[in-house]
Amino acid sequence: MKPKFSHIDASGKAKMVDVSKKTTQIRTAKAIGHITLSPETIILIRKDQLKKGDVLTIAEVAGIQGGKKSSELIPLCHPLQITKLDVKAILDDSGIEVTSLARCIGQTGIEMEALTAVSIALLTIYDMCKAADKSMVIDEIKLIEKTKENMERR
Repeated sequence: MKPKFSHIDASGKAKMVDVSKKTTQIRTAKAIGHITLSPETIILIRKDQLKKGDVLTIAEVAGIQGGKKSSELIPLCHPLQITKLDVKAILDDSGIEVTSLARCIGQTGIEMEALTAVSIALLTIYDMCKAADKSMVIDEIKLIEKTKENMERR
């Protein structure tokens, strides 16, 4: 049995899903990812000695910007009314863990925005550290939570 994908029509062509009949809900998604860095690069970040600046703060801002542009980057992704997009970059013993929380009021999920935010933050870290570290590895970008809740009537 062939699986049915919502983004493919009967002839196998890509299509954008019509969500006009879906209920408007508060939708939240959380994502996580990691970049492994050399011990020397971790020290440079800790001491704020990289030439391109404050890696953690710039990565967080880049992640927010990237998440907001998801529908421009991913062809079948709907533009959403984002109400919250939070990105955190935390230095750990092996590199940097990036998490995101995205929320919207809408008729379709916001997981692509959460995943894009993490991805862009990690790519920004890679870009900022590439002169100092040739062994970086971006890995384990994944969705860790997705919820939707009905809006209260007022």
